[in-house]
Amino acid sequence: MADDTTPTAPVIRRLSPDLTAPRIGPREARGHNRALVLQALYRGRGRSRADLARDIGLSRVTMSDVVSDLIDEDLVVELGTRTASRPGKPATMLDINRTGHNIVGLDLSNSGSFVGVVTDLDGNVVARSGVEIPATVGEDALVAIETLLADLIALAPMPVLGVGVSSPGIVDDRGVVLSAPNLGWRDVPLQERLAAACGLHVSVANDANAAIVGERSFGSGRPDMMLVRVGGGVGSGVMIDGRVVGGARFAAGEIGHVVSGTDEGDLCACGNRGCLETWLAIPRIEARLAAPDADRSTVLAEAGRRLGLVLAPIVSTLNLADVVLAGSADHIDGPLLTAADTTVRDRTLADTHGDLRLRMTELGPDLVVLGAVVLVLQDRLGVT
Repeated sequence: MADDTTPTAPVIRRLSPDLTAPRIGPREARGHNRALVLQALYRGRGRSRADLARDIGLSRVTMSDVVSDLIDEDLVVELGTRTASRPGKPATMLDINRTGHNIVGLDLSNSGSFVGVVTDLDGNVVARSGVEIPATVGEDALVAIETLLADLIALAPMPVLGVGVSSPGIVDDRGVVLSAPNLGWRDVPLQERLAAACGLHVSVANDANAAIVGERSFGSGRPDMMLVRVGGGVGSGVMIDGRVVGGARFAAGEIGHVVSGTDEGDLCACGNRGCLETWLAIPRIEARLAAPDADRSTVLAEAGRRLGLVLAPIVSTLNLADVVLAGSADHIDGPLLTAADTTVRDRTLADTHGDLRLRMTELGPDLVVLGAVVLVLQDRLGVT
């Protein structure tokens, strides 16, 4: 009898966005349960133990134990009783202790200074500070960062849960900055060094990847999205199913040195011609605008078109629903954004880009530093 070799369609499974407890071993169960409870409270404040047990899928006994531990650690607080709507004892409502802890966030990606904030767990800024980047960078830059970190910790009115750092360059999953030429860094164990300096948990990520988790958590980012940062250079982060894509060498999203078009273009710092950065980086745009016969709308629209040429295959390949631009609104929000959007739509199928949003971030200049705050929420509490 002949074998039945009729192929079957592959099953495509997407990560479920709901709060269903996964099947895991007992050694990991407690940590997973804590994260599930904290995530449920973070996104849905004012819930009872019974609400949580039902929604997450844990027994009431297990839920009571988890909540008791979190209250002992001052991570969860009781708000009082719910207004009775049926017979019986009113339920006690719970929430994350949103103002009882602080997080320190650092943004090392600016051209002139390192900046930092102290926030509560909702990302509300309670203190700010900054320090000029030393001209000599390298080790001097690290010393300046340690000084800024100490100043911010001293400004925190509540216990600091952890420190998040957004760094330029390529950063691996251990918080080692593999390469950040502008700071003179190569293979710098930034996470380890700052943790030793301050005695706190430290999380370090690439600045564009920090920005995209900030947009997802504190902005209106969708689970499948891309965020493009435009400044002195051009970089991006990519998120699929709510997870940041790192890539084989931790360099996913490095679009600044993708050649845009076939007409060569200007020489780039990397040695190639026509890289997206030569069209889109703010200093390059300003140089074109300074020409005697420059028309502002034309210059900005051409920069947007070049961005659209690079974005179109990415949007189509990954079927992205959201592309967010971050940087100078004076340059980006207008002819540049319009031209980029038009180019992407002209070069992709309508079925691919039908619900695409190509837009400016709503978080303004705090986007990257708030992304650093989210790194701590993820690593310390398991919430986003």
